Amino acid sequence: MTRAGSLRRRSRGCRTPTERERIKAMVAIALKAEEVGLDVFATGEHHNPPFVPSSPTTMLGYIAARTENLILSTSTTLITTNDPVKIAEDFAMLQHLADGRVDLMMGRGNTGPVYPWFGKDIREGINLAVENYALLHRLWREDVVTWEGKFRTPLQSFTSTPRPLDGVAPFVWHGSIRSPEIAEQAAYYGDGFFHNNIFWPQEHTKKMVDLYRRRFAHYGHGTEEQAIVGLGGQVFMRKNSQDAVREFRPYFDNAPVYGHGPSLEEFTSQTPLTVGSPQEVIERTLSFRDTVGDYQRQLFLMDHAGLPLKTVLEQLDILGEEVVPVLREEFAKNRPANVPDAPTHAARVAASQAGDQTEEVTA
Repeated sequence: MTRAGSLRRRSRGCRTPTERERIKAMVAIALKAEEVGLDVFATGEHHNPPFVPSSPTTMLGYIAARTENLILSTSTTLITTNDPVKIAEDFAMLQHLADGRVDLMMGRGNTGPVYPWFGKDIREGINLAVENYALLHRLWREDVVTWEGKFRTPLQSFTSTPRPLDGVAPFVWHGSIRSPEIAEQAAYYGDGFFHNNIFWPQEHTKKMVDLYRRRFAHYGHGTEEQAIVGLGGQVFMRKNSQDAVREFRPYFDNAPVYGHGPSLEEFTSQTPLTVGSPQEVIERTLSFRDTVGDYQRQLFLMDHAGLPLKTVLEQLDILGEEVVPVLREEFAKNRPANVPDAPTHAARVAASQAGDQTEEVTA
């Protein structure tokens, strides 16, 4: 369950890695995630320096060819500035190449200037997210689509190609930090809701997840407990917590995103960032369930704060060997029988086929 951000990193006393080095580092992180037995690799989408992952499907297609088990996901697909037709076709193509090991997370991103770069108005951000996803949802489920909206040219008897693998669209998470409209959108479609809570206190996270759960039940997709929830997280680990804090503090203090702001102690007390021993990470992560209930996906941002690749790979070894096996076991304990597992392509195909058989029997 790893998430790559790929900021321009400057290690202490070292030069800034090139774009090629950072792109290759993302691949190395994904391959390490597969090696240590993690479930998911997710990459963001950015179109501005110092970020590099401007083409997630290119990256994930390359990784798909070199892995067998990882679910390949985005941690942000810009539903506001990407053409929904292109999203439909790109991710269906990736789905075929990866044998179904694909899902994606819709989001509006965190860079205001991206809107005019792609001919959009940031003031229409929520409306773009709502309209574009409504079209994308239809393109994956209807073979022929006729459509007209506000933000793109109309479609007349259009078929996106290729069609989704096995007739089942990739699973969609709607990611948000603060927008209740996005929690509502996820609930309306019965999709997953991912609260990107890495910079937010648990009280806010709880409020957003609770809203999504209530509305998920309201729209008849199941009980509140059956809603599909994901959370973000950040960790840095060493055998001893004192060593972890001592090593990580210089990176934190000078991080491109949160450096020169709150102290490390303030930030870890108010957000999910956990710096310490593997056991401390386990205990902190397990406590998230007390806030949001049983949930299906936990992503950890691993290549953050300017950490060099060697250190990131060491962190993934610790995560895969000492942390995730315990989390899987503990999260499974006392998990109510009606709480679903994280969606997979195989499970969704089976559910779709079971539904078709039921319709045939009752017809």
